[in-house]
Amino acid sequence: MDLEHGSKTKLPAAPAAATPACQCNNKLLQLGDRLVAVQPVVLRAAAALATAVAAAVMALNTQSYTAVVAIIGTKPLMQTFTAKFRYTPAFVYFVIVNAIAGTYNLLVLIIRRLILQRRTGGLVVHMLDMVIMALLATGAATAASMAELGKKGNLHARWNPICDKFGSFCSRGGIAIVSSLIGVALMLALNLLSAAANAHRPNVVGQ
Repeated sequence: MDLEHGSKTKLPAAPAAATPACQCNNKLLQLGDRLVAVQPVVLRAAAALATAVAAAVMALNTQSYTAVVAIIGTKPLMQTFTAKFRYTPAFVYFVIVNAIAGTYNLLVLIIRRLILQRRTGGLVVHMLDMVIMALLATGAATAASMAELGKKGNLHARWNPICDKFGSFCSRGGIAIVSSLIGVALMLALNLLSAAANAHRPNVVGQ
């Protein structure tokens, strides 16, 4: 025996306990995974809010302006001019697409647990996100072009600017356009995250 020869039997080494540094790293990784999972929800909620604000501000945008158009004798003839979003097709389209985008993102937030459990559901949402982003981009672009025309006019076509007379209308329209552009940027970020998630998601048979 080993004891008779003065030697001691070597016992197997006990597993090393996790160091505090490793535990901290694991916690940081778990926190990072949770933040990555929360990012799409936050981005979609922000996109829904931005597009809803854009649609509401533009839809409620109206202003009246009274000017003297003629003088009959000594009595001035006054006329009131009113600017509303529905007088411009580009602004009507802008309100419609932003309302659609806000409603769509809200619905996805409500039923996301049901539709994102399967790969096909994630792909459908990703494609719809791209469609909504395209609609928002075109709506914001058309509204911005009309806003530029209202601000500076067109000397070649002899269209006078109107923002010097309807300043509040133009200011609120600018706020709506900026909010819609923020929605476009958020939808772009959502599309990038969705593409990355679908690329790394395993393709399970039957899903």
